[in-house]
Amino acid sequence: MEDLFAAHARDRRRHAAPLAERMRPRSLDEIVGQDHLVGPGSLLRTMIENDRLLSLILWGPPGCGKTTLARVIAEQTEAAFISLSAVTATVAEVRRAVQEASERLTSHGRRTILFIDEIHRFNRAQQDALLPAVEDGTIVLIGATTENPSFEVNAPLLSRCRVVLLEPLPDEAVRVLVLRALSDAERGLGATGLRLDPDALDLLVNLANGDARMALNTLEVAAVGARDGVITANLVRQAAMRRASLYDRAGDAHYDAISALHKAIRGSDPDAAVYWLARMLEHGEDPLYIARRLVRAASEDIGLSDPHALVLAVAAQQAVHAIGMPEGAVALAEVTIYLALAPKSNAVYRAYEAARRDVAETRNDPVPLHLRNAPTALLRQLGWGAGYRYPHDEPDAIGRQEYLPPRLRGRRYYEPTERGWEARLRERLATIRARRERDGQSTDAGA
Repeated sequence: MEDLFAAHARDRRRHAAPLAERMRPRSLDEIVGQDHLVGPGSLLRTMIENDRLLSLILWGPPGCGKTTLARVIAEQTEAAFISLSAVTATVAEVRRAVQEASERLTSHGRRTILFIDEIHRFNRAQQDALLPAVEDGTIVLIGATTENPSFEVNAPLLSRCRVVLLEPLPDEAVRVLVLRALSDAERGLGATGLRLDPDALDLLVNLANGDARMALNTLEVAAVGARDGVITANLVRQAAMRRASLYDRAGDAHYDAISALHKAIRGSDPDAAVYWLARMLEHGEDPLYIARRLVRAASEDIGLSDPHALVLAVAAQQAVHAIGMPEGAVALAEVTIYLALAPKSNAVYRAYEAARRDVAETRNDPVPLHLRNAPTALLRQLGWGAGYRYPHDEPDAIGRQEYLPPRLRGRRYYEPTERGWEARLRERLATIRARRERDGQSTDAGA
């Protein structure tokens, strides 16, 4: 009788679960969109089917199937399965799970798979508690994370696991899952007889952005409001409320998007640059963070080939600070497009990096005496400032003496390009160096 009650309770829980939970694939063959991982002949599939699994970190965006894959693995292995959420689990719970796994292995020779969802939320102590058990094989760890494990998982634990990268689901895979949910009478909406308009299906797939959970949750909400057994595009739009977003201001998407913006500017593609700008701003990125990066791009990738670039970047930063959003978005778009179209030069960046290396790798000798100020009689007696030649007393106002420490005499850091304003600076610098050479100043880079 207890078994009947337990089975009835399980059925009620299953039917009360969200559609996305009910429709989780139950086998490797039902998983779609990750063929590179679990398709026929793949290494991971072979390991699962032969029950020769190693510890894994499943890394991918929301709704791509990380938890589903872990559960399918649990169903297809003879190992026991323990599931914890890093959001709520404590160190004590982790240690208790490891202790149970140890006793199970000792008493029955049965391995344990410990699945930890959102493993990036575990602190260092919690992650360290897993190390011995993963190391000696007491548990097979499967961790799921939306964040880059290189930054969020301790190096010792990461070195004991294989990182498995799951991609956002392609549109066709999302389409398959939606139609499967509509036709499945046992777990899905098949018993309702609902029909999804073709344009509604297209819209749902488009809004999902590769997130199967978002697609199925939206379908479930839309199904509640369906009239005459038809789910329309307008109903899908109302149910979705917004497009699924992979963007997280504190996560990998943040760094990936700013990298794409910077590289589009560097590559002189204003269309791509303004797209990545809009994508970041529309997903709630801090506009001042973007403004700071635009200032960096103006200095690093444009520099003196267009001196106005830095001026405009700083002006945009001040504009955003003064007027805020959404008005500040147009100022950021203006400078983004300007930077993308400006002539490019990293000569300033290379000059600083070369000087920085010399600071780090060579002896930092004292400032030569002739370059020091001598505000007191004692310092003048000690020779500070002696021999300094005031450039404005020279006919062309070009200094005729050495300004680097003796060990770095003749070093050249700034080598302007022939692009934009730097072409004029290149001529000016050549004139200066030629005149200093005539006055006996060495310009040999190896000096």
